[in-house]
Amino acid sequence: MDINQVLLQRIKMPLKSSFETSFGKVTEKDIIVVRVFSEDKVGIAESVAMPFPIYNEETTGTVWYMLEHFLIPQLLEKGVKHPRDVFDMFSYIRRNNMAKAALEMAVWDLYSKQNGLSLSAVLGGTRKEIEVGVSIGIEDNIDDLLIKVNHFLNEGYKKIKVKIKPGWDIEPLRAIRNKFGDDIPLMADANSAYTLNDKALLKELDTFNLMMVEQPLAHDDIIDHAKLQAEMKTPICLDESIHSVEDARKALEIEACKIINIKIGRVGGLTEAKKIHDLCEERDVPVWCGGMLEAGIGRAHNIAIASLSNFTIPGDTSSSSRYFNEDIIFPEVTLSKPGMISVPERPGIGFDINNELINKMIVNDKTFTKATMIS
Repeated sequence: MDINQVLLQRIKMPLKSSFETSFGKVTEKDIIVVRVFSEDKVGIAESVAMPFPIYNEETTGTVWYMLEHFLIPQLLEKGVKHPRDVFDMFSYIRRNNMAKAALEMAVWDLYSKQNGLSLSAVLGGTRKEIEVGVSIGIEDNIDDLLIKVNHFLNEGYKKIKVKIKPGWDIEPLRAIRNKFGDDIPLMADANSAYTLNDKALLKELDTFNLMMVEQPLAHDDIIDHAKLQAEMKTPICLDESIHSVEDARKALEIEACKIINIKIGRVGGLTEAKKIHDLCEERDVPVWCGGMLEAGIGRAHNIAIASLSNFTIPGDTSSSSRYFNEDIIFPEVTLSKPGMISVPERPGIGFDINNELINKMIVNDKTFTKATMIS
């Protein structure tokens, strides 16, 4: 793979409405679009980091810095034969997984296009369609929450994920169950908002027949999650605690969870995401693909990884219109049927890029070539 140029473009995309979690409220998506060039083919990806270090230690700014000063120079100097080599090349660099993933995912897209195959096919995907759910942030009141749940159920989404935090947990979940019954596929995402001191409250979640509760305890913990899981009927799903296949192995060995959420950016790219998928499949542990408010390019990568066989729980890859008035891909991500998204069969991520919209939203860009790296 003779990669001779890399282009970074930082854009800011307004959300249709604010999205609130226990971390805080987001009103726009700050994105770094990464393009890698080889002859007549271009691979593309997007960074999922936020402008502030509240999900993990990375920010859009640190991702740009790592790409510019460490990752891109190595890629252009050393080159790779296969996208898997990118992960190995950067393995000596501690963390900075979202920066690594943004570049590695673009190389996977390039490789797929060079071979005339869809990204899904190159990764070993087996599904032509994937089941998808929707994530609902913390609302101003329960009435607004119920209106949104009703809307997304009518659109056919296969899973309703509700963000919770102390003071917004039992009552909203009870209200949903009272209005829509026990059979709708419902889960709660705590984003590390609780501790073991809240064990009694968290055990109340068992009364709501939830698919899972996601990351209730500390972002870097598996020990306390194992203690909590031993006392809860509701499956615990780990998100922020899992940064590698080794993290996943350790969590499963101590029974800290029964489900794992795989986010490509969080684990450093598609190579590691697939390793985690394969480990969980060997151990009969279901996985699903979480979301980071991605624009269309990131959604396309999520669709590809979610086509693998052990992604048996609907992910968070809803349609583009869920968050954006206009997306940066053609066609936009839409539901092929209620609660389902078709997996593209065209080479690479399978979507065209809305460069006109990207150019309107650029706040910074920079081109890197082998010549500029040497100079």
